[in-house]
Amino acid sequence: MTDKAERLRALNDQLRTTFVGGAVMITQGIEAIPIPRRKLILEKVRQFAAFTPDNDPHGEHDCAILEAEGEKIMFKIDYYDRDVNLHSPDPTDPAVTTRVLTIMLACEY
Repeated sequence: MTDKAERLRALNDQLRTTFVGGAVMITQGIEAIPIPRRKLILEKVRQFAAFTPDNDPHGEHDCAILEAEGEKIMFKIDYYDRDVNLHSPDPTDPAVTTRVLTIMLACEY
């Protein structure tokens, strides 16, 4: 594991598990789910730890698919510049990066 991957993983895990350190977006499909079920889905995303070389080949914890509340859920973290216009020049540096965690139904991808 490289230092860069370790740093990305730590920053991504912070955002995913706490919803702090970036923006959290949900898609229309997630928004349409009744609030009690939606809360459980979001909690499953926060608790997700089943990363493997198959679903996380770079060790960055930036994307995965899971089952929650009878739905196949996907989450993905993207790295933008601070203005959220372009890709971040350095995703390991929070000073120049806005992390965006998107939670969606897998069928919406």
